[in-house]
Amino acid sequence: IQEVSDVVLDELSALEIENLTYMREEEKLARDVYLTMFETWGLSIFENIASSEQSHTDAVAEMLDKYKLPDPVVDDRIGIFMNQELAHLYETLLARGYQSSLEALFVGGLIEEVDMVDLKRAIEETDNEDIRELYESLLRGSRNHLRAFVGQIENLGIVYEAQFLTQEEVDAIVDSPMERSSSSRS
Repeated sequence: IQEVSDVVLDELSALEIENLTYMREEEKLARDVYLTMFETWGLSIFENIASSEQSHTDAVAEMLDKYKLPDPVVDDRIGIFMNQELAHLYETLLARGYQSSLEALFVGGLIEEVDMVDLKRAIEETDNEDIRELYESLLRGSRNHLRAFVGQIENLGIVYEAQFLTQEEVDAIVDSPMERSSSSRS
């Protein structure tokens, strides 16, 4: 009799499992930072995007469940992470976001830029269509979130400069319209 975990390993590579697990907590990190920045600064953009990030982290949790993989989010409280690199990043991002509401908006932009790079890499590293579709949906969401953060910053009369992507990539995203999801997820 083949164990369930053996079946999963046949369906998913170790890299696909690692990426799904990481993405679950990376989406939670975005949610947690945005919820904390909303509490700190009261800007509705943080509350709105945190809600979207909740649906993103839930979607990744559903994929983990589908493949019978352990969920790294064993404690869903804000700021709790199994991945220690993400725990440290969370603290670093908060420290920057606490400096001012403008810095908090830049933190939002940075989170979305990094998320896009990680999602693009994860898309390249999977051959499972359902996982690819999930990541494509998350990628659309991150582009929309970046557009929203940049819009808020530029409404203040400040030019947004790319923090992780190239300036050309950021400009191409910001200069294109908001995207609608091709499925039920956004």
